[in-house]
This record gives sequence, C-alpha cells and structure tokens, in this order.
Amino acid sequence: MPKSHQAHLEWTPSRLIHWAESAVGQATAQVVRTILESKPHPEMGYRACLGIMSLGKTYTHPRLEAASQRALQLQACSYQSLKSILKRGLDRQTTLALEPDRSGPKHENIRGPHYYDPPTTLLQ
Repeated sequence: MPKSHQAHLEWTPSRLIHWAESAVGQATAQVVRTILESKPHPEMGYRACLGIMSLGKTYTHPRLEAASQRALQLQACSYQSLKSILKRGLDRQTTLALEPDRSGPKHENIRGPHYYDPPTTLLQ
C-alpha cells in the first residue's frame, strides 16, 4: 500500500462516527455516517471525514455541530459544504433562508397549468 494510504489503516468507519458523536455531536456523527454510506466503499469517504475532523480543530465544536445541523437540513453532507457553511458564518444564522416563491405573476392573461390539461369530454 502507498504511504498515503497506510495512514488511513488505523481509521475505521465506526471509529470516525464515534469520534464525531463523542467529540462534537449527533448531527456531525450523522454527516459522517451519510458520507461513509454514500460511497461504494467506506474508505472512499475517509478523507472527507478526516477533513471534517480538521474543521473541528479550526472552528469550535459547537460551530461545527451547528454547521452539521444546517448541512443535514439542506441535504448537503460533504466536507466542502461544511467548510463553506463555517467560512461564511451560516452556522450562526438561526433560520434557514429558503428561496422565495417563484410561481410567477398573477394576471388574467396568463394561462395556468389547467389550460394544458386534455379536455375530459374527448377522452370518454
């Protein structure tokens, strides 16, 4: 095995999940679990999980936990997503700003979805 891969031999999925759960919190453990389960082989997610561990050293554990909760809400469980949330300070926002309603303007000349439905009299 190459030396870069040998460093990961001491890590197991259960050890990574246990670290996240005991050191940071439930949401971070769920993010780590999601990353590991999303890969064909759990080893493919080790670098992302180790990156999350390093985010725990750069930022505080409560901030990492808040960022993990936000990532779970957005279904964006990845190292890059957590890093971006923390870098932009989005973990400190209490509400999740969703996109505004884009249903379009209300006007009498605008055809709605019912306009394109086939007539029911021809189908019978």
